[in-house]
Amino acid sequence: MADLSINFAGIKSPNPFWLASAPPTNSGYQIMKAFDAGWGGAVWKTLGVPVINVSSRYGGMNYRDTRISGFNNIELITDRPLADNLREIEEVKKYFPNHAVIASLMVESRKEWEQIIKDVENAGADGIELNFGCPHGMCERGMGSAVGQEPTVLKTIVEWVMAAANIPVITKLSPNITHIESPGLAAVEGGTNALSLINTIKSIIGIDLDTYAPYPVVDGKGSNGGYCGPAVKPIALNMLRQLGQHPQIAGTPISGIGGIETWRDVVEFILLGATSVQVCTAAMHYGFGIVREMDNGLRRFMDERGYKTIYDFAGLALPNVVEWKELNLKHKVVASINKDKCIGCQLCYIACDDTAHQAISISGDQTNRIPSIIEENCVGCNLCSLVCPVENCITMEKRDDGKQHLTWEELTNTDRIPVTFNDERAGGRGHYVPEVADALKHRKN
Repeated sequence: MADLSINFAGIKSPNPFWLASAPPTNSGYQIMKAFDAGWGGAVWKTLGVPVINVSSRYGGMNYRDTRISGFNNIELITDRPLADNLREIEEVKKYFPNHAVIASLMVESRKEWEQIIKDVENAGADGIELNFGCPHGMCERGMGSAVGQEPTVLKTIVEWVMAAANIPVITKLSPNITHIESPGLAAVEGGTNALSLINTIKSIIGIDLDTYAPYPVVDGKGSNGGYCGPAVKPIALNMLRQLGQHPQIAGTPISGIGGIETWRDVVEFILLGATSVQVCTAAMHYGFGIVREMDNGLRRFMDERGYKTIYDFAGLALPNVVEWKELNLKHKVVASINKDKCIGCQLCYIACDDTAHQAISISGDQTNRIPSIIEENCVGCNLCSLVCPVENCITMEKRDDGKQHLTWEELTNTDRIPVTFNDERAGGRGHYVPEVADALKHRKN
C-alpha cells in the first residue's frame, strides 16, 4: 500500500500536498480547515511589514465553458500584523504537530531577515520559504521578483538567511526570467536547503472594453498582476525540468508549483523531480476538498505501478526530456480514424486542410461525413487527434519498424544536413502539396 509521507529537506509531512503561500493560507483558521480536509502542509501567506491591499484583486481567464483556466491577482503579502500571524502559527502547530507549516518571508535588510526568522522559529514553523517571486507591488520596493531576477542579490540574501536559520530553508524562484537555472544555481550556491517554483507570471489578463482599464479594475485603473492556474502548468513543468537536469542543482529538493489541479498533475510534477507540490488556484476555485481526489488518484497510481513511496518514481521522466536535435528522425506515425466513434464533425479535415498537410479527405457523398486519412500525405503531426472532440477517435499509429535511429545531431556531425536554400536533402522535398490554384476551387462560378 502506498505511503504518501515525505521528508522534504528535513520538513516532514503526511503527504506531498501543500497549499502555496497565497490567499488560502492567509490565516490559521484557513490552514486548520485545510489540514482537517487532508492537506499535508501549508506555506503561510508571506509575512513581512504588512501592506494595505486594494479592491478588487482578482481576474479570471475563462475559455469557453471553463471558468478560470487562468487566474490573475494583484494582492500583495499579508496585510495582517506579524504578531497575529505568529500567534496563529503557534496555535496551528498545537492542533497539527505532524503537519508541515512553512513560513513564507519577504523583508529588506539583513537585520529584518534575522529578526523575522527568529520570530517564526519561536512560533514553531517547520521551515522557511523565501519569496523571491512576487511580480507586482513588492518588486517595486526592491523585493519579490526584483530579487529573483538578480542572482547575485538572491545569493547574498540566501546566505544571510542560512547564517541565521535553524530550520530548513526553501528558496522560491520567479518565472519572470530568461534562464531559470541562474537564480536556481545562485540559491544552491548560497546554501539553500531546497527550491520551489514557479511563482506567478507577470501579466495583464484582459482589458475592460467599457472603461479601457485592465482587469481587475480598481477605480478605473489597473495594474499588471501575477498569472497562475491551469494555463501556466506547461511553463512550470519545463522550468522544473530545467532545474532537475542541471548538474549542480539536481539533487536539491524541489517543491513544484503551477497549475496543479488533479492527481495527474501531481504525478507529472513528481515524475519531473518534485517531491512536494503546492496548490493555490485550484483550491480557490473548488475549495480545500479537492485534495481528496489528489490523494485517492495518487494512491491508485502508485498501487497500480507498485510504487511504495513517491521517491520510487520521482524524476523518472527526466531522462526522457532531450534536446530536439536528439529526437529520432526515423520514427514514423500516421493518423487513424475509428469510424465507429467518429461523429462526422469534420473538424479534423478542416484543421488538416487549412493549417497542416492536407492529409485528410472527405467524401463527396452527403450521406457519408466520415473523413479518411491519406496516409502517403500524413506526416504524423498529431493535429487531427488534438482537435477531435471524441476521446480516442483519432489515434496515431506507428509505421516504422523501430530498427532505424537517426538524429539531427548525427546528420550534422556527418555533414548531411541541408546547407543551401534549395538543398536536395530538405526534409519536405517531395511531400505532397496541392497546386496553388486549388485553394480557390471552393469558389462558385
